[in-house]
Amino acid sequence: MTTSPVDATTAAERVVVTDHALTVELGDGRRISAPIEWYPRLAHATQQERDNWRLIGGGRGIHWGDLDEDISIENLLAERRSTESPTSFQRWLTGRTERRTRA
Repeated sequence: MTTSPVDATTAAERVVVTDHALTVELGDGRRISAPIEWYPRLAHATQQERDNWRLIGGGRGIHWGDLDEDISIENLLAERRSTESPTSFQRWLTGRTERRTRA
């Protein structure tokens, strides 16, 4: 049986996204940060969209509904970037632009 390295003490408690970084405060007191460029959907989001997050899985992940983006604390701790393919990201970006044009 395998267990996740993220437990109740390392679960996320607070999330801040700026134009430069995604920063997460953990229950054990650590603060982890990653460049915003690692997560293209966050990089292309408005600040209002970036601020509209919720913790999932008891703090084991972060979900941005407006962006259809999920980032796990385990991946942040392991310094893993988004694995979304360029084709998928471009399709999302195109759809986003089209929705804004129609609005």
